[in-house]
Amino acid sequence: MNKSTRLNGRKQIGITMIEALVALVILSVGMLGIAGLYVSGVKAGRSALLRTQAVNLASDMADRIRANRRATDAYDMETYGGEPEDQGCINDACTADELAEDDLFRWKAAVEATLPGRPLPEVDVELLAEDPLETDRYLVTVSWHEAGEENASTYTLVVEV
Repeated sequence: MNKSTRLNGRKQIGITMIEALVALVILSVGMLGIAGLYVSGVKAGRSALLRTQAVNLASDMADRIRANRRATDAYDMETYGGEPEDQGCINDACTADELAEDDLFRWKAAVEATLPGRPLPEVDVELLAEDPLETDRYLVTVSWHEAGEENASTYTLVVEV
C-alpha cells in the first residue's frame, strides 16, 4: 500500500476541520476587503455628486451675474450683510439692483436645499474688481459639510463680466 494514501491505516476522505477553518478565515478576510472597497466607492461617489452640484450652483450664479450686468456691486453679499431678501421679481418688474438681491436670495436657498451640512452650507459672492477700463470680477464661493468629514469642502469660481 502507498504511504501517501494512508493515514493511521485509513484513507483520508474529505477535508479536515483545520483545513475548513483556514479556508473560512481566508474567505472572510477577502469579503471584508471587498466590503471596505464598496464603502470607499460609495463615499467617493457621494463626494463627487456633491462637488458636481456645487459646480452647477456656482455656474448658475455666474450666469445670473452675466445676465444682469448693470447691477455690478449689487451682487456683493456684503451689501446685504450676507442675508439678501426676497424682492418678488418673479411676477413684478424690478430694478437691476433688486433683481440682483432677488437672485442672491433664491440662489442661497437653492444651495441650502441642495447641499448637505450642519451647519448649513455657506455661500458668498464678492466683487473683486470694479474698473471702468476692465471687466468686473466676482468670486463665487460655495462651502458645505459632508457626513463624517471634519473640514468643510469648498468650491470657488472667478466670474468675469
